Amino acid sequence: MNFTPSARYPDPSVEVLHESFLGLRLFSASVEQLHTGCRWSEGPVWFGDLRSLLWSDIPNNRILRWDEASGTVSVLRQPSNFANGLARDRRGRLIACEHLTRRITRTEYDGSITVLADRWQGKRLNSPNDVVVAHDGGVWFTDPLFGIAGHWEGEPAESETPWAVYRIHPQSGALERKIDDLAAPNGLAFSPDEKILYVVESRATPHRKIWQYDVDAEGGLANKRLYVDAQGPGAYDGIAVDVKGNVWCGFGSNGAPGVDPLGLDGVRVYNPEGVAIGHIHLPERCANLCFGGAQRNRLFMAASHSLYALYVNVQGAA
Repeated sequence: MNFTPSARYPDPSVEVLHESFLGLRLFSASVEQLHTGCRWSEGPVWFGDLRSLLWSDIPNNRILRWDEASGTVSVLRQPSNFANGLARDRRGRLIACEHLTRRITRTEYDGSITVLADRWQGKRLNSPNDVVVAHDGGVWFTDPLFGIAGHWEGEPAESETPWAVYRIHPQSGALERKIDDLAAPNGLAFSPDEKILYVVESRATPHRKIWQYDVDAEGGLANKRLYVDAQGPGAYDGIAVDVKGNVWCGFGSNGAPGVDPLGLDGVRVYNPEGVAIGHIHLPERCANLCFGGAQRNRLFMAASHSLYALYVNVQGAA
Protein backbone atom coordinates (compact mmCIF):
# COMPACT_ATOMS: atom_id res chain seq x y z
CA MET A 1 0.00 0.00 0.00
CA ASN A 2 1.52 3.30 -1.09
CA PHE A 3 1.76 5.74 1.79
CA THR A 4 3.30 9.20 1.95
CA PRO A 5 3.78 10.62 5.45
CA SER A 6 2.87 14.22 6.06
CA ALA A 7 5.76 16.63 5.46
CA ARG A 8 4.28 19.29 7.71
CA TYR A 9 2.92 19.71 11.23
CA PRO A 10 0.27 19.41 12.37
CA ASP A 11 -0.45 16.32 10.29
CA PRO A 12 -3.63 17.12 8.30
CA SER A 13 -4.70 13.49 8.57
CA VAL A 14 -5.28 14.02 12.30
CA GLU A 15 -8.59 15.88 12.23
CA VAL A 16 -9.97 17.82 15.18
CA LEU A 17 -13.76 17.43 15.43
CA HIS A 18 -14.07 19.07 18.85
CA GLU A 19 -11.71 21.48 20.59
CA SER A 20 -11.18 18.98 23.42
CA PHE A 21 -9.22 16.80 21.00
CA LEU A 22 -6.52 19.48 20.74
CA GLY A 23 -5.24 18.36 24.14
CA LEU A 24 -4.86 14.77 22.90
CA ARG A 25 -3.14 15.64 19.62
CA LEU A 26 0.62 16.18 19.48
CA PHE A 27 1.33 19.12 17.18
CA SER A 28 4.66 17.66 16.01
CA ALA A 29 3.68 14.01 15.54
CA SER A 30 2.46 12.41 12.33
CA VAL A 31 1.05 9.09 11.20
CA GLU A 32 3.75 6.55 10.32
CA GLN A 33 3.41 3.36 8.30
CA LEU A 34 5.45 0.66 10.06
CA HIS A 35 4.72 -2.26 7.72
CA THR A 36 2.58 -3.23 4.76
CA GLY A 37 1.97 -6.39 2.76
CA CYS A 38 -0.68 -8.08 4.91
CA ARG A 39 -4.02 -9.37 3.68
CA TRP A 40 -6.09 -8.35 6.73
CA SER A 41 -4.34 -6.87 9.76
CA GLU A 42 -6.05 -7.35 13.12
CA GLY A 43 -5.70 -7.76 16.87
CA PRO A 44 -2.58 -5.75 17.87
CA VAL A 45 -1.11 -6.10 21.36
CA TRP A 46 1.95 -4.39 22.86
CA PHE A 47 4.67 -6.36 24.67
CA GLY A 48 6.64 -3.71 26.52
CA ASP A 49 9.19 -6.14 27.93
CA LEU A 50 10.09 -7.13 24.36
CA ARG A 51 9.66 -3.62 22.93
CA SER A 52 7.53 -5.30 20.30
CA LEU A 53 4.06 -5.24 18.85
CA LEU A 54 2.29 -8.45 17.87
CA TRP A 55 -0.61 -8.48 15.43
CA SER A 56 -2.55 -10.94 13.32
CA ASP A 57 -2.59 -11.25 9.54
CA ILE A 58 -5.63 -13.49 9.48
CA PRO A 59 -5.90 -14.73 5.85
CA ASN A 60 -2.15 -15.40 5.79
CA ASN A 61 -2.62 -17.52 8.92
CA ARG A 62 0.16 -15.84 10.89
CA ILE A 63 0.99 -13.63 13.85
CA LEU A 64 3.59 -10.97 13.07
CA ARG A 65 6.02 -9.14 15.35
CA TRP A 66 7.26 -5.58 14.82
CA ASP A 67 10.43 -4.80 16.77
CA GLU A 68 10.67 -1.22 18.05
CA ALA A 69 14.47 -1.22 18.36
CA SER A 70 15.24 -2.38 14.82
CA GLY A 71 12.00 -1.58 12.99
CA THR A 72 12.02 -5.08 11.52
CA VAL A 73 9.02 -7.38 11.12
CA SER A 74 9.22 -11.13 11.60
CA VAL A 75 6.78 -14.01 11.81
CA LEU A 76 6.08 -15.04 15.38
CA ARG A 77 3.75 -17.93 14.55
CA GLN A 78 2.64 -19.57 11.31
CA PRO A 79 0.27 -21.30 11.11
CA SER A 80 -1.59 -19.36 13.79
CA ASN A 81 -4.92 -21.18 13.38
CA PHE A 82 -6.14 -17.97 11.72
CA ALA A 83 -5.69 -16.05 14.97
CA ASN A 84 -7.54 -12.76 15.29
CA GLY A 85 -7.68 -10.79 18.56
CA LEU A 86 -4.64 -10.88 20.87
CA ALA A 87 -4.11 -9.80 24.46
CA ARG A 88 -1.83 -10.36 27.47
CA ASP A 89 -2.98 -11.92 30.70
CA ARG A 90 -2.00 -10.68 34.16
CA ARG A 91 1.19 -12.78 34.02
CA GLY A 92 2.25 -11.44 30.64
CA ARG A 93 1.30 -14.48 28.58
CA LEU A 94 -0.20 -14.20 25.10
CA ILE A 95 -3.95 -14.81 24.82
CA ALA A 96 -5.23 -15.50 21.30
CA CYS A 97 -8.60 -15.83 19.59
CA GLU A 98 -8.27 -18.65 17.04
CA HIS A 99 -10.78 -18.84 14.20
CA LEU A 100 -9.76 -22.21 12.76
CA THR A 101 -9.86 -24.13 16.04
CA ARG A 102 -12.73 -21.98 17.39
CA ARG A 103 -11.06 -21.47 20.73
CA ILE A 104 -9.24 -19.15 23.16
CA THR A 105 -5.64 -20.14 23.90
CA ARG A 106 -2.81 -19.07 26.16
CA THR A 107 0.85 -19.35 25.19
CA GLU A 108 2.90 -20.48 28.16
CA TYR A 109 6.44 -19.27 28.91
CA ASP A 110 7.92 -22.39 27.29
CA GLY A 111 5.87 -21.88 24.11
CA SER A 112 3.33 -24.60 24.79
CA ILE A 113 -0.35 -23.88 24.18
CA THR A 114 -3.11 -24.14 26.79
CA VAL A 115 -6.74 -24.14 25.65
CA LEU A 116 -8.80 -21.84 27.87
CA ALA A 117 -12.18 -22.23 26.15
CA ASP A 118 -13.53 -23.93 23.05
CA ARG A 119 -17.06 -25.00 23.97
CA TRP A 120 -20.17 -23.60 25.60
CA GLN A 121 -22.31 -26.26 27.28
CA GLY A 122 -20.76 -28.93 25.06
CA LYS A 123 -21.21 -27.02 21.79
CA ARG A 124 -18.35 -25.52 19.83
CA LEU A 125 -17.79 -21.79 19.87
CA ASN A 126 -18.15 -19.95 16.56
CA SER A 127 -14.91 -18.02 15.95
CA PRO A 128 -13.60 -15.97 18.89
CA ASN A 129 -12.84 -12.52 17.55
CA ASP A 130 -11.56 -9.99 20.10
CA VAL A 131 -10.34 -10.38 23.67
CA VAL A 132 -9.49 -8.30 26.72
CA VAL A 133 -8.16 -9.35 30.13
CA ALA A 134 -9.52 -7.61 33.23
CA HIS A 135 -7.43 -6.76 36.30
CA ASP A 136 -8.93 -9.70 38.20
CA GLY A 137 -7.63 -12.05 35.49
CA GLY A 138 -10.99 -12.67 33.85
CA VAL A 139 -10.72 -13.16 30.09
CA TRP A 140 -13.55 -11.51 28.13
CA PHE A 141 -14.08 -12.24 24.43
CA THR A 142 -16.56 -11.88 21.60
CA ASP A 143 -17.71 -14.78 19.44
CA PRO A 144 -19.34 -13.82 16.11
CA LEU A 145 -19.44 -16.00 12.96
CA PHE A 146 -16.79 -14.38 10.76
CA GLY A 147 -14.24 -17.21 10.95
CA ILE A 148 -16.68 -19.94 9.97
CA ALA A 149 -18.24 -18.04 7.06
CA GLY A 150 -15.73 -19.27 4.47
CA HIS A 151 -12.11 -20.21 3.77
CA TRP A 152 -10.71 -16.66 4.01
CA GLU A 153 -10.45 -16.30 7.80
CA GLY A 154 -10.87 -19.94 8.82
CA GLU A 155 -13.00 -22.65 7.29
CA PRO A 156 -16.74 -23.03 6.64
CA ALA A 157 -18.72 -24.61 9.46
CA GLU A 158 -22.18 -24.62 10.94
CA SER A 159 -22.78 -22.42 13.94
CA GLU A 160 -23.64 -24.39 17.06
CA THR A 161 -24.21 -21.46 19.43
CA PRO A 162 -25.59 -17.92 19.05
CA TRP A 163 -23.01 -15.17 18.74
CA ALA A 164 -22.22 -13.89 22.19
CA VAL A 165 -19.82 -12.27 24.64
CA TYR A 166 -18.17 -14.58 27.18
CA ARG A 167 -16.04 -14.35 30.29
CA ILE A 168 -13.60 -16.99 31.50
CA HIS A 169 -13.78 -16.92 35.29
CA PRO A 170 -10.41 -15.89 36.75
CA GLN A 171 -10.39 -18.53 39.50
CA SER A 172 -12.42 -21.50 38.27
CA GLY A 173 -11.77 -21.14 34.54
CA ALA A 174 -15.48 -21.73 33.92
CA LEU A 175 -16.93 -20.17 30.78
CA GLU A 176 -19.75 -17.71 31.42
CA ARG A 177 -22.02 -16.29 28.72
CA LYS A 178 -22.54 -12.62 29.46
CA ILE A 179 -24.29 -11.14 26.38
CA ASP A 180 -26.33 -12.96 23.73
CA ASP A 181 -28.55 -10.27 22.17
CA LEU A 182 -26.07 -8.41 19.93
CA ALA A 183 -25.71 -8.96 16.19
CA ALA A 184 -22.07 -9.96 15.69
CA PRO A 185 -20.37 -8.60 18.82
CA ASN A 186 -16.88 -7.52 17.83
CA GLY A 187 -14.44 -5.17 19.57
CA LEU A 188 -14.62 -4.75 23.34
CA ALA A 189 -12.80 -2.73 26.00
CA PHE A 190 -13.13 -1.58 29.60
CA SER A 191 -13.21 1.93 30.98
CA PRO A 192 -10.06 2.82 32.98
CA ASP A 193 -11.71 1.82 36.29
CA GLU A 194 -13.25 -1.30 34.67
CA LYS A 195 -16.71 -0.29 35.84
CA ILE A 196 -17.95 0.01 32.25
CA LEU A 197 -17.64 -2.52 29.42
CA TYR A 198 -17.89 -1.27 25.83
CA VAL A 199 -18.96 -3.73 23.11
CA VAL A 200 -19.19 -3.13 19.36
CA GLU A 201 -22.28 -4.51 17.62
CA SER A 202 -20.86 -4.82 14.12
CA ARG A 203 -24.01 -6.04 12.37
CA ALA A 204 -26.49 -3.73 14.04
CA THR A 205 -29.04 -2.19 11.69
CA PRO A 206 -29.57 0.33 10.28
CA HIS A 207 -26.27 1.59 11.75
CA ARG A 208 -23.36 0.01 13.61
CA LYS A 209 -23.37 0.66 17.35
CA ILE A 210 -21.29 0.54 20.51
CA TRP A 211 -23.01 -0.39 23.77
CA GLN A 212 -22.12 0.26 27.40
CA TYR A 213 -22.68 -2.06 30.37
CA ASP A 214 -22.06 -1.52 34.05
CA VAL A 215 -19.71 -4.15 35.50
CA ASP A 216 -19.91 -5.25 39.14
CA ALA A 217 -17.15 -6.73 41.30
CA GLU A 218 -18.16 -10.30 40.38
CA GLY A 219 -18.13 -9.66 36.65
CA GLY A 220 -21.87 -9.25 36.31
CA LEU A 221 -23.30 -6.87 33.70
CA ALA A 222 -26.25 -4.52 34.04
CA ASN A 223 -27.80 -1.36 32.61
CA LYS A 224 -27.22 -1.90 28.89
CA ARG A 225 -27.31 1.45 27.10
CA LEU A 226 -26.28 2.94 23.78
CA TYR A 227 -22.90 4.66 23.80
CA VAL A 228 -22.60 5.71 20.15
CA ASP A 229 -24.33 5.04 16.84
CA ALA A 230 -22.33 5.33 13.62
CA GLN A 231 -25.28 7.33 12.20
CA GLY A 232 -24.47 6.49 8.60
CA PRO A 233 -22.24 4.22 6.51
CA GLY A 234 -19.41 4.08 9.05
CA ALA A 235 -18.50 0.76 10.64
CA TYR A 236 -16.84 0.13 14.00
CA ASP A 237 -14.43 -2.74 14.63
CA GLY A 238 -11.83 -2.95 17.41
CA ILE A 239 -11.66 -0.34 20.18
CA ALA A 240 -9.25 0.90 22.87
CA VAL A 241 -9.64 3.27 25.81
CA ASP A 242 -7.24 5.90 27.14
CA VAL A 243 -6.70 6.97 30.76
CA LYS A 244 -9.18 9.84 30.36
CA GLY A 245 -11.93 7.45 29.30
CA ASN A 246 -11.96 8.39 25.62
CA VAL A 247 -12.77 5.53 23.26
CA TRP A 248 -10.61 5.13 20.13
CA CYS A 249 -12.43 3.11 17.47
CA GLY A 250 -11.20 1.30 14.40
CA PHE A 251 -13.47 2.84 11.74
CA GLY A 252 -14.22 2.77 8.04
CA SER A 253 -16.73 2.32 5.29
CA ASN A 254 -19.33 -0.39 5.86
CA GLY A 255 -18.67 -1.82 2.40
CA ALA A 256 -20.54 0.70 0.24
CA PRO A 257 -19.14 1.20 -3.29
CA GLY A 258 -16.49 3.83 -3.89
CA VAL A 259 -13.08 4.65 -2.53
CA ASP A 260 -14.01 6.01 0.88
CA PRO A 261 -15.63 9.17 -0.53
CA LEU A 262 -16.72 10.27 2.94
CA GLY A 263 -13.25 9.97 4.47
CA LEU A 264 -14.29 7.34 7.01
CA ASP A 265 -11.24 5.07 6.96
CA GLY A 266 -9.08 5.35 10.04
CA VAL A 267 -9.78 5.89 13.75
CA ARG A 268 -12.73 7.80 15.25
CA VAL A 269 -12.29 9.11 18.80
CA TYR A 270 -15.19 9.69 21.23
CA ASN A 271 -15.17 11.27 24.67
CA PRO A 272 -16.78 9.44 27.61
CA GLU A 273 -20.12 11.08 26.81
CA GLY A 274 -20.09 9.65 23.27
CA VAL A 275 -19.26 12.88 21.44
CA ALA A 276 -16.98 12.46 18.40
CA ILE A 277 -13.92 14.63 19.08
CA GLY A 278 -11.30 13.49 16.59
CA HIS A 279 -10.55 11.38 13.53
CA ILE A 280 -7.24 9.93 12.32
CA HIS A 281 -7.52 9.48 8.56
CA LEU A 282 -5.74 6.47 7.05
CA PRO A 283 -5.58 5.29 3.45
CA GLU A 284 -7.09 1.98 4.61
CA ARG A 285 -9.91 0.93 6.88
CA CYS A 286 -8.68 0.36 10.44
CA ALA A 287 -9.67 -2.96 11.96
CA ASN A 288 -8.17 -2.75 15.43
CA LEU A 289 -5.80 -0.73 17.57
CA CYS A 290 -3.94 -0.56 20.86
CA PHE A 291 -1.73 1.75 22.87
CA GLY A 292 1.92 0.91 23.46
CA GLY A 293 5.43 2.24 23.52
CA ALA A 294 7.52 3.04 26.59
CA GLN A 295 4.97 5.58 27.85
CA ARG A 296 1.79 3.91 26.45
CA ASN A 297 1.30 7.05 24.35
CA ARG A 298 1.81 5.50 20.93
CA LEU A 299 -1.32 4.40 19.11
CA PHE A 300 -0.80 1.33 16.91
CA MET A 301 -3.39 0.81 14.19
CA ALA A 302 -3.88 -2.47 12.31
CA ALA A 303 -5.48 -1.33 9.06
CA SER A 304 -6.27 -3.71 6.21
CA HIS A 305 -2.88 -4.33 4.55
CA SER A 306 -0.72 -2.29 6.93
CA LEU A 307 0.36 -1.37 10.42
CA TYR A 308 0.40 2.35 11.32
CA ALA A 309 1.41 4.30 14.43
CA LEU A 310 0.88 7.77 15.86
CA TYR A 311 2.21 9.35 19.04
CA VAL A 312 -0.57 11.08 21.00
CA ASN A 313 -0.75 13.27 24.10
CA VAL A 314 -2.53 10.72 26.28
CA GLN A 315 -1.74 7.25 27.59
CA GLY A 316 -3.71 4.12 26.97
CA ALA A 317 -5.52 2.73 29.99
CA ALA A 318 -3.19 0.26 31.73
